[in-house]
Amino acid sequence: MCDYSLHAVASRPAEVGETIVTTTFRGTSTRGFASAADPTVAVCLLPGTELAFADNVRYDNRWIWTRTVNSRVGKFGKIDPHIPDRHHDAIEFPDGKSVLVTQLVEGQRATVLQLPVTQPLGEREHKPQTITDSRTTITRLPIG
Repeated sequence: MCDYSLHAVASRPAEVGETIVTTTFRGTSTRGFASAADPTVAVCLLPGTELAFADNVRYDNRWIWTRTVNSRVGKFGKIDPHIPDRHHDAIEFPDGKSVLVTQLVEGQRATVLQLPVTQPLGEREHKPQTITDSRTTITRLPIG
């Protein structure tokens, strides 16, 4: 949920509709997301979480240069999760480009648009209901 380098920082899960801000957490060199209301608590995102940034996204490239992605929307995900002890948290943009969260320039605001479905498939499945009387058979399919 939060990158390995933020395990020593207080954290909580993201909520739909909240505004989060990119920040560097005290005692770490890692950037991540925090609530605009409490910048000391990391806001952790699940893979598939959709974000809308207030402006085009800016990120650090090779410590000196700042680059811009010409997009304000992205989806949170993981890069190379099989490689231990490196940053995996990233934002994927509609053009296919991904940027590590730890490279995002501080102070950028984003709104959490949508969280991924986390309920197991078996619990979401609904079986059709068949109603039969003497004249008609009706099959009702679940909605949603």
